[in-house]
Amino acid sequence: MRPSRTPRRAARVAVLAPDDTVFLLRYDNEEVGVHWAMPGGGLEPGEGPRAGARRELREETGWTDLEPGPLLCTWQHDFTLPRALGRARTGTPAVGTPVRQSEHVYLAHGPRREPTEGVATAHADDRILGWRWWYPDELAGAPEALWPPQLPALLAPLYGRGGKPGTDPVPRDLGYVPNSPPRQG
Repeated sequence: MRPSRTPRRAARVAVLAPDDTVFLLRYDNEEVGVHWAMPGGGLEPGEGPRAGARRELREETGWTDLEPGPLLCTWQHDFTLPRALGRARTGTPAVGTPVRQSEHVYLAHGPRREPTEGVATAHADDRILGWRWWYPDELAGAPEALWPPQLPALLAPLYGRGGKPGTDPVPRDLGYVPNSPPRQG
C-alpha cells in the first residue's frame, strides 16, 4: 500500500546563461534516487512562490543578484523529504515524510559561474551531491533523472537568445508527473 502524501508547496529557478547552459543541482533522495533539478525547495508558511524561489536560489547558490523572472511551468510530483534535512521549518512536513510537491518553476537569466562559498550546509541538508551547467544536447541525453522530466523541451524555445530576456515563455502546467524508475547508465 502506498503511503499517504502530505501536500507541500515549492518553487525553483531555471538559471539560463548566455551560452544557453542551464544550472542544475544533483540531488539524492531516498524515494526517487539521484536526480538533477534547478535550485529550489519548499515554501515557508505564508511565503509566495516567487519569494520562495528567490530565497531558495540564494540559499543553494549564494547568488544574490538574480531574480526569478517569468513563470516557466508548474507541476506536481512525489518524493520523501530527506532525513538529513537539518533546516526543518515550523509549519512544514517533518523530515522523512512522503510528500506530493506542487512546484512553480521560474526563469532567470544570469552569468555562468560557480555557487559562492557558504552553501555547503544547505547542500548537506538538502542532500545535494554536486552541481553543473548543462548544454542543451547534454540535457536531452542526461543519464540520470531530471526534475521535471520535460525540462529539455521547456527550455528549447529559449535557446539562442544569448542568455538575455526576450519573449517570455508561455507557462505550462505539466500536472502530476509520476516518478520514473532510475535511469541505468
